[in-house]
Amino acid sequence: MERIIAWGHENISAMHPTTLEITKEKHLTPRGDCIVAVNANKGLPELNEEFKSMIRNKKAKITCTIRCGNLKETIIGRGDEKLVLTHPTDMVIRKSEYICPRTLMIKANKAAIDLDRELINRIKNRKSKIIIELEVTIL
Repeated sequence: MERIIAWGHENISAMHPTTLEITKEKHLTPRGDCIVAVNANKGLPELNEEFKSMIRNKKAKITCTIRCGNLKETIIGRGDEKLVLTHPTDMVIRKSEYICPRTLMIKANKAAIDLDRELINRIKNRKSKIIIELEVTIL
């Protein structure tokens, strides 16, 4: 399992219909409508090599749990052998099968717009600590 600590931001809108992003960047403009957490303590290159190896498998099921206080949301997606996992700041969860250096998982069951609005309202506060847990199982 991978555990990432990130923070909220007042410009988080989480309105993107096909992607969801966690970034190491500290700043966010209103245009970043897929971003749900900023100032993350890890990016794709810092993920454990064993974890990265496991998600580079078409049979990998990846579970991402986003927690803020007592609220949580779970997103389930798939891995792929084409995952590059090299972008220094951004981790993107995609409903589609598109893969680029920012892609963490594909075929996800949720994007930013699908997340609970109570959770999104809470993470609009810069002081909101967000815990992201990533787990992988091979089906």
